[in-house]
Amino acid sequence: MGDEEKRNRAITARRQHLKSVMLQIAATELEKEESRRETEKQNYLSEHCPPLHVPGSMSEVQELCKQLHAKIDAAEEEKYDMEIRVQKSSKELEDMNQKLFDLRGKFKRPPLRRVRMSADAMLKALLGSKHKVCMDLRANLKQVKKEDTEKERDLRDVGDWRKNIEEKSGMEGRKKMFESES
Repeated sequence: MGDEEKRNRAITARRQHLKSVMLQIAATELEKEESRRETEKQNYLSEHCPPLHVPGSMSEVQELCKQLHAKIDAAEEEKYDMEIRVQKSSKELEDMNQKLFDLRGKFKRPPLRRVRMSADAMLKALLGSKHKVCMDLRANLKQVKKEDTEKERDLRDVGDWRKNIEEKSGMEGRKKMFESES
């Protein structure tokens, strides 16, 4: 057990060391990445946003304002054009998705409402107003005659309940009841 325990401790110590080394490397990489982003940001700003030169006279300020307005107008036009392109491409994507669903045979089912409609109204809607079809579902049904069950026959034969009680009263009636059951 001593050797195995030492080996386990060595393995865990090695894991801890590797973790700490990996975390140090990751931290240095993050710092490098952040400094690289900062330099890229500075380069972009220096290229696209030259330092602002504020003139001293009123006419120079007005000229600067006109230039800035022209740049704003150009940027707004570019923004509008890009928005239109995005809208067109999203519409094309929707159309292509719909074609793809059509080709696959899987359709998006719209939420359906429950509609109460008689059979005649349904046939009229399907066949159009030219066809006058009357669908009487009960016309083709068979007439079924009720069969008399044993209980119904017994009830019919019994008749008046008072008469039945009088017949079964006394010893004679009980004898008849036992004879009829067996």
